Amino acid sequence: MTDILLATDSNALADEVEAAVAGAHLLHRVRSGVDVVPAIMQVDPGLVLLDLQIGNMGGVAACLAVRQREEMGDIEPRPVALLLDREVDTFLANEARADTHLVKPLNAFQVLRAVESLVAHEPSSA
Repeated sequence: MTDILLATDSNALADEVEAAVAGAHLLHRVRSGVDVVPAIMQVDPGLVLLDLQIGNMGGVAACLAVRQREEMGDIEPRPVALLLDREVDTFLANEARADTHLVKPLNAFQVLRAVESLVAHEPSSA
């Protein structure tokens, strides 16, 4: 069972992800992008899922902060997936150096397949 950190301020999105990974993984949630790095340091999740739209520090900025802290050696590298609003936002996921992305609305099987792939450290084209 892998710890997964989800950053979203959307209860509906959190419920969707929880339903998709329940039983297979342990989901931890933060509601703000600024809380992502401190939560990583506390929980040490095997995977980070970032909602593109989170308050005043969205998923792109949070992903860049994670990558920066990894490069500094403050945290171990880990896979990060961005949860996008539109397919065209793929550009943002690539610029943020996310390992993969999923486009909302999410499908439980799509989420679980991407999570399993990332936890196994295999690139996903979900």
